[in-house]
Amino acid sequence: MTEQLTEPGSGLFTGVTLVRPSGFAQWRALTGRIVRTMATKGELIVAVITPLVFTLGFYLPLRWVMQVQGIDYEQFVMPIIVLQTMSFTMMSNAQIAAFETASGLNTRMQTMPVGRLVPLLSRLSAGLVRSVTSLIAALVFGYAIGFRLHSSVWQSALFCVFSLGVGTVLAIGADALGCLTKSPESLSQALTLPTLILGMLSCGFVPETGFPAWIRPFVRNQPISQFSFALRDMAAASGVSWHVLWVPLVWLGGLAVCFVPLAVWASMRRE
Repeated sequence: MTEQLTEPGSGLFTGVTLVRPSGFAQWRALTGRIVRTMATKGELIVAVITPLVFTLGFYLPLRWVMQVQGIDYEQFVMPIIVLQTMSFTMMSNAQIAAFETASGLNTRMQTMPVGRLVPLLSRLSAGLVRSVTSLIAALVFGYAIGFRLHSSVWQSALFCVFSLGVGTVLAIGADALGCLTKSPESLSQALTLPTLILGMLSCGFVPETGFPAWIRPFVRNQPISQFSFALRDMAAASGVSWHVLWVPLVWLGGLAVCFVPLAVWASMRRE
């Protein structure tokens, strides 16, 4: 759909009709531009390779140690591989937002008849395309090492939806930082450190008992561990229970409440 604006004229022309693309058409065009850029620059190939690197890097070094302890490590480690994969989508969104802000594209968009939220939504949609690509690749590589979704179709779908939800919420926060920072290089470095720290200090790679007693409360209750608990149960035959799921949902909802207003403000602010 388009909006038609008629301006008065004189002479042979009684008026000039200006056609403004609808918000949906604007979103589709901007999203397509980002996705095409990701494809031509090889970012979608990286989105496929990244889960492979994580799968080999995390699974091979620890599988024998965990099997000795009686842990089915293929099922145990796959959630953190998926979460780490989603974190790379977060970094990609941060870099895109920082580049568009530093290059002045966001400022130009604000002077054009473009919906105020369209640039933000287009970046998030492109990030979702990358997340879906990475998630499919992660499941394929996980299947190769023995990971299986033993639960029902509904629980398996919930596994995928929850993973993409985590990736999207993180991408929203990263987009806000990208709009505020303007430096893709420094922002990528700043996001890598907390991602690695929270990932290593979580129950995604080793059980809680593998950590010193003094740090176990933090390891058990931080969001990455809670997300991995939920995903692990979603893949199990019994499925996830509300007793396990409500805490990750609170974490996810709390992060969304913090990140969404910040991202909207950062994307719409005028410099």
